[in-house]
Amino acid sequence: MLLRGAISRPLTSSFSAAVRIRTPTTTATAAAVPQNAAVSSSRPPPQTYSISDKELESRGFVLRRSVDELDLDQLNEVFVAVGFPRRDPAKIRTALENTEAMLWVEQAKTKKPVAFARATGDGVFNAIIWDVVVDPSFQGIGLGKAVMERLVEELLARGISNIALYSEPRVLGFYRPLGFVADPDGIRGMVYSRKQKKKI
Repeated sequence: MLLRGAISRPLTSSFSAAVRIRTPTTTATAAAVPQNAAVSSSRPPPQTYSISDKELESRGFVLRRSVDELDLDQLNEVFVAVGFPRRDPAKIRTALENTEAMLWVEQAKTKKPVAFARATGDGVFNAIIWDVVVDPSFQGIGLGKAVMERLVEELLARGISNIALYSEPRVLGFYRPLGFVADPDGIRGMVYSRKQKKKI
C-alpha cells in the first residue's frame, strides 16, 4: 500500500507500505506495489520523540545510523521473522550502499538489530522508505515508531519533502498516527509488473 503525506508548515532543521509526505507546493507522486494502499498527512514532524534517545538507552537499546556495526545476517533474520523473503547478504549490502538514510536499533546486550528502516531517493525532492521491520520479540514497545519518527525527521531536515513508503494493508494503523493517510487527493501509485501473457 502506498502511503503519502503533506507537511503543512515549513521544514525544520532538526534531525530522524509506500508512505509519502509532501509540501503544499509539490505534486510529485510515488509508485505503489499491488495489494498495497496510499496514505497522506498534514501533521508536522515531531518536536519530541515518543521515546527519547535516553529512554531507549535506559531500556537497553542503541540507535544506529550506519551500516558499520550492522550484522547483515542478523538483519536478514529479522526480515525473515516478519515475513520477508530471505535475501542474499551481498544484495543487502548493495542496497544499503545505495541508501539515502538508514536508522536501526541495536539491543545493547546482544549487539543484534531489533528494528530497522531505510530510505532511498534523489537526495533533493523525493525519498521512499523501505524495509521497516521490528523483530517480533520486540514489537509493541515503540521501537518501530522511534525509528520512523527519526527517519522521517532526518529526511525533512535534508529538505526532502516528498516521502513515500510501501505498507501492507494490515499495518496501515501503525503509520496513520505518524501522520500518514491512504490515497491522498485520490492519488494512487502504480508499479511495473512483468506478468506472463496467457497463451491461447
